[in-house]
Amino acid sequence: MDITTKIAHFTSPLYLESGRILEPFDIAYETYGKLNEKKDNVILICHALSGSHHAAGLYEGDRKPGWWDGLIGDGKAIDTTKYFVICSNTIGSCFGSTGPMSEQYPSSEPYRLNFPVVTIKDMVKAQMQLLSSLGIHSVRAIIGGSMGGMQGLQFAVDYPNFAKDIIVLASTYATQPWAIAFNKVAIEAIRRDPRFNNGNYAKDEFKEQGCDGLAIGRIAGHISYLSPDSMNEKFGRAYVSNDGLFELFGRYEVERYMEYNTSNFSKIFDPLSYLYIVKAINTFNLSRGYESLHDAVSRIKARVHLISFSGDMLFLPREMEHLAKMLKRNGQKYSYNEIESNYGHDAFLVELEKFDYIIKDVLELADS
Repeated sequence: MDITTKIAHFTSPLYLESGRILEPFDIAYETYGKLNEKKDNVILICHALSGSHHAAGLYEGDRKPGWWDGLIGDGKAIDTTKYFVICSNTIGSCFGSTGPMSEQYPSSEPYRLNFPVVTIKDMVKAQMQLLSSLGIHSVRAIIGGSMGGMQGLQFAVDYPNFAKDIIVLASTYATQPWAIAFNKVAIEAIRRDPRFNNGNYAKDEFKEQGCDGLAIGRIAGHISYLSPDSMNEKFGRAYVSNDGLFELFGRYEVERYMEYNTSNFSKIFDPLSYLYIVKAINTFNLSRGYESLHDAVSRIKARVHLISFSGDMLFLPREMEHLAKMLKRNGQKYSYNEIESNYGHDAFLVELEKFDYIIKDVLELADS
């Protein structure tokens, strides 16, 4: 599989939904496979909150491959012997695209809290600019889960003729109060961390010790990504063997797991980026800018394929089902699958064997 990683630099302004302008800006992106002469074999992958443009393959020296490596590659569901796959890091993130810790031109100082609020619509508009710069004006399919699914739906509504197929996993048409409440824990934990210092921290401040506020907030997020059944199956009531049961801070295995995973995460993900991306997720509403959700959905011309997971407690299956019923009433082309899963929201990243065949079938149908 051919893997190429680049950063595209744009001097033209990006007009944001808020009315502000981002100029200049960078987008980090990765490609897999080869673009054919007609440029009609392109698949765009959209990542979720903590993801990046590194969706598949291994970097030299890495032990873990890209976050959707099980789906993307030669002979896999998203077959890189057939398709030219692109995944870009969203604006606002911290993995190469312009975000709050990027330099605010013409100064060399980071934006920090001067960075504008960005939305899912803005992320999509930036990706359109990237694709246009590559001479790509339509794609075979757009595929994404969670926040990536939000981007897929926004593409379908705002650019109706851009993609033949949109595949959306574990997502929603508008972020609901339950998800916003989980995100609030992270927001407040980061803001109240003294080392966060209202965003006035050095670029490498948290590389060694991590950001405690982000780690605590990520625990809440991690709980929402799992489910009671998956936690029972994975941990049960096992207690850490070298912690005393009657020690006040003795831990169950589930507690140690949360500590370990969230502590590591807080060393590699920028807390300001986390705040900005969570804001984009919270403000996502497919109907904004249109008269109603029905009006927005009625604009879609692509075939829309919705995949939900029965154990998803963050974006409930009924939210995807609501979209499916609307598409059906409108006579639009769609498919809907609710996958039986006890894993939780993160099933779209973990239980690939339960839905990879759906993606493969959709792409093969598009080829026929």
